[in-house]
Amino acid sequence: MENHSKGMLAQKSYDFAIKIILLSKKLNAEKEYVLSKQILRSGTSVGAMVREAKFAQSNADYIHKFSIALKEANETDYWLNLLHETQYISAETFKETAGLCNEIISMLISTVNTLKNK
Repeated sequence: MENHSKGMLAQKSYDFAIKIILLSKKLNAEKEYVLSKQILRSGTSVGAMVREAKFAQSNADYIHKFSIALKEANETDYWLNLLHETQYISAETFKETAGLCNEIISMLISTVNTLKNK
């Protein structure tokens, strides 16, 4: 994978973490603490794992970090859908946040597949 793509994934996952933190703050203000904590943990973990991969100790570790990021992004997508279906977040917030989440998931799938096929 090109360095440009890796940089784009790191930036998108960082921007996504910021959106998730702001969403979590909004949920906390509405006194929704359980789901808020779940989405905060998984949503910020995506970017943290992408960043950790930068200093992976081996190719297998590198793949592992991106695979964990993918799992966390998938979990975050679950929480976003749940929050939307239970009307904790608006359709607009869901569309914007889930859209970015799905973009990151696609990038992570591509990254993991590319790395495994090297």
